[in-house]
Amino acid sequence: MISFNEPCITGKEESFILASMLSKKISGDGEFTKKCHNWFERVLKCNKALLTTSCTHALEMAAILLDIEEGDEIIMPSFTFVSTANAFVLRGAKIVFVDVRKDTMNIDESKIESAITNKTKAIVPVHYAGVPCEMDAIMEIANRYGLFVVEDAAQGMMSTYKGKPLGTIGHLGAFSFHETKNYTSAGEGGLLIVNDERFTIRAEIIREKGTDRSLFFRGMVDKYSWVDLGSSYLMNDISAAYLWGQLNHAQTINEDRLSSWSRYFNGLKLLEDTGFLDMPSIPEGCSHNAHMFYIKVKDINVRTSLIDYLKKNEVLSVFHYVPLHSSTAGVRFSRFEGKDEFTTTQSERLIRLPMYYGLTKDDVDYVIRKIHDFFTCEITNE
Repeated sequence: MISFNEPCITGKEESFILASMLSKKISGDGEFTKKCHNWFERVLKCNKALLTTSCTHALEMAAILLDIEEGDEIIMPSFTFVSTANAFVLRGAKIVFVDVRKDTMNIDESKIESAITNKTKAIVPVHYAGVPCEMDAIMEIANRYGLFVVEDAAQGMMSTYKGKPLGTIGHLGAFSFHETKNYTSAGEGGLLIVNDERFTIRAEIIREKGTDRSLFFRGMVDKYSWVDLGSSYLMNDISAAYLWGQLNHAQTINEDRLSSWSRYFNGLKLLEDTGFLDMPSIPEGCSHNAHMFYIKVKDINVRTSLIDYLKKNEVLSVFHYVPLHSSTAGVRFSRFEGKDEFTTTQSERLIRLPMYYGLTKDDVDYVIRKIHDFFTCEITNE
């Protein structure tokens, strides 16, 4: 069976985990946490990087930093993971969903302005599949209306928009190191990127349970105490050590995934040219990280049949998000602004194919061949 996903392992993680254990500082902000922070700040060229227990918690920190409160409105796409919305709903905000673009499945930047009201506080673009949103247009709208931008770059590590790493363009950015992501911190983990210096010190306080403990250890205060809202958002150092083993091979991992992505793209191009499916689109000036390879088939019925066919042929593939605005909680905590032209119809067409570090060329070719076989059978049956 060809797995849909296998967590990334480079072979270096074990020695770093052991070193962390022997250091006797395995809670947050140990040696390997600091190494990871330095790596992110150097590679991403960001103001401040803070490892968290999950991307969910990074987004929750962002909501606290922006002082989101009851009655505020947050604009985002409905085609995203629930944490994107939950982080702001927890602070009492109303979520305002707008449609996605058909070509990238990212938020349609042309629909944002009409969704803005005097209650709007922030825009949360989601870089789906690690493919950048149209950030120039989004930032221009945000600056014109005095809004904050929080980039949900959960899937976007190593992707860039016009040369700028994702997560570093808005005021804040959030990444995920869940086991399904390109880089993982032993199953769960996240990262908050602080680009606006106004939030740097407060972000450290929120991450440290609302205390100024980090300032105390840097000698900036005589003692630390409870000074703000916060929670236990620090990643433990053993998880950071696991992640450090992957960051040392970040480029190798990236190139391996891009190779598989390109092989899928070239192998399925004929099916796209003959109208059986659509493949991902990468906008000009953007680079992606091959977080996933998806195809879009005719409709939900063909999708179900193809997923079943692949499973019978030892290939695990999956569909992705059910749009949040159609969920039970979505009805309660959100509204959809404008027409749902693409969010639902395109999500029902989408299938994610196996993609992970170490996926072999033979396995990619087998998946491609089985997809061709499926559509050959479809033609025959017609």
